[in-house]
This record gives sequence, C-alpha cells and structure tokens, in this order.
Amino acid sequence: MDDWIDIGGIDAIPRRGARCVVTPNGKIAVFRTQEDQIFAIENRCAHKDGPLSEGIVHGAAVTCPLHNWVFDLATGKAQGADEGRVRTYAVSVVDGRILMAPELALMAAE
Repeated sequence: MDDWIDIGGIDAIPRRGARCVVTPNGKIAVFRTQEDQIFAIENRCAHKDGPLSEGIVHGAAVTCPLHNWVFDLATGKAQGADEGRVRTYAVSVVDGRILMAPELALMAAE
C-alpha cells in the first residue's frame, strides 16, 4: 500500500456523508457510513448522471439526490426495481487516513 494515494483523514468526511475527489479522468464519491466504513464509487448516477456525493447515505447505500435511485456502496448495483450500476473503486483506511488505489485515476476513464 506504499504507492496508494492519501486523500485525507477519515474525519474529513462526516458520518453518513461524502466527499468528491477529482481525478484526472473524472470525479469519484468517497462515502463514510455511520459505522465508519469507507466506500468509493463514481460520482454519477446511472439513471440521469446525478451527483451521488450529494445524496443521502443510509446503511451501506446512497440515494441519488435527483430521482431517488438507491445504490449499494459495496457493489455499485441499483437497488429495488431500478436497474443499472455505478463503478466501485478500491479504498482503505490506514491509521485514520483514507487511501485510494494508485490505478484509480486510470480506472475512472474506462
């Protein structure tokens, strides 16, 4: 994990909140659950491109602020009757710091 990118402390994201990280190839939403789990998904709803980082976090899911689609933060899959998915990305927490996989910026372009 020595080459992973430090994007900030876990306390920079409120519980049940998110932070948008801009990479050279797109925006990624990084979420913190009430239980301090950290997830990263593309910051674009599969339905109408809504900014997921501005959505409501509940459990390990986020509701898009535009049309209420719900996405599982671990898998990126739409929940309920909705179909579709968003990309998920590898993140880790080490000593209170959130780290992103180094290939993350490249993966966002695919």
